[in-house]
Amino acid sequence: MSEHSIRLRPLQAEETPEIREMIQEIGPGENGFVNGLYTDTEQSYRAKLAENVQIAVGDDLPPGHVRQQIYWLYDGERPVGYGKLRFSLTEALREHGGHIGYVIRPSERGKGYGSRMLKALLIEAEKGGVNRVLLTCNEDNTASRSIIEGCGGKLEQSAKASCKYWIELG
Repeated sequence: MSEHSIRLRPLQAEETPEIREMIQEIGPGENGFVNGLYTDTEQSYRAKLAENVQIAVGDDLPPGHVRQQIYWLYDGERPVGYGKLRFSLTEALREHGGHIGYVIRPSERGKGYGSRMLKALLIEAEKGGVNRVLLTCNEDNTASRSIIEGCGGKLEQSAKASCKYWIELG
């Protein structure tokens, strides 16, 4: 991994086959991360892309949803993970989900991409006017806890097998 080859790119209505491949490798989700783009059919996948483009704009949000932007993390031309940045919180997101959620594809874990992803998403959060970021993770997810703490996360609460961290920006 070269620092110069790492970049974030926002989700677009039309995505490359490599993104779909990564989504399928990630699967439906784990450790509290829900892979909302995972689906069995190409048609359903394209519908989910379109829905998430709309959610990123913030227009006509479904009940209980907030504006959320999805970003792909690339190393060179290879997508290695993705993250969700929410610009506000509902009561449900205050309990689980927070402002940021991210996942690294299984074949690329343990290479430092999680830290790079979170750092890049924190920059985007600050650009988007979020000054204090909430992250949640499963209590037993030591890798995520280490990444969050390494990026300045302060543990506020650990209950119901879930941890809540806050990171102050700016």
